[in-house]
Amino acid sequence: MRTALTIAGSDSGGGAGIQADLKTFAAHGVFGTSAITAVTAQNTLGVTAVHPVPAEIVLAQIEAAISDIGVDAVKIGMIGSAFAAEQVAARLEKLKAEQPGVPIIFDPVMVATSGAALADAATIAAFERLMALATLTTPNLAELAALGGDAALTARGVVYLAKGGDAEGATVIDRLVRADGSELSFEGSRIATRHNHGTGCTLSSAIATFLGQGLPLEESIDRARGFVRSALRAAPGFGAGAGPLGHAAARG
Repeated sequence: MRTALTIAGSDSGGGAGIQADLKTFAAHGVFGTSAITAVTAQNTLGVTAVHPVPAEIVLAQIEAAISDIGVDAVKIGMIGSAFAAEQVAARLEKLKAEQPGVPIIFDPVMVATSGAALADAATIAAFERLMALATLTTPNLAELAALGGDAALTARGVVYLAKGGDAEGATVIDRLVRADGSELSFEGSRIATRHNHGTGCTLSSAIATFLGQGLPLEESIDRARGFVRSALRAAPGFGAGAGPLGHAAARG
């Protein structure tokens, strides 16, 4: 059995963050470990409180998971502070030196589905080091703009998947942009549902899962997109707002 580590925030509503990541790992037969970077009070209606976990506790969780259980893939989501981002980057640089082939997927979470801010300007600025480490960074359109846009990321040699789910139109287009600037588009018809909380977390953790199982990047993205679409269709319908996906019933 392969193992995957998620470094992200906890969602008390169970739809996104650590909870979505662990459900995604389990759905694909991967053993998930976690390092919680922040505790949030949230549900389908929004985020009511955020409590960052001290960086030393985040690092202790990462160390405990890696040193004993090991890791075949890493997913990074919400980071509680700029200092935590720098410390996590330093630890993962060490991991890459020890395991050069380990895939790292960075989902630069800045704003929740409800619109609540989950990263301040200093934390976003600290994302540079994590993007440099990542096999793939997965910003949505707003996050891509906050990171400087296509030109800035390409100039830095960042490999990223620009997610188009927030754009208008009947077709959702995600663009894989490679380090040399070449692109590959993935398209699918839009699924009309309000139960879409945690799609970004689920996509990035699914990509990490497939890369950790040895699949190529393009195939991992394609299969991860299929899993998200399946999970959207299998949503249980919980909550009065943006409801969670149906991870357990989905198929990648």
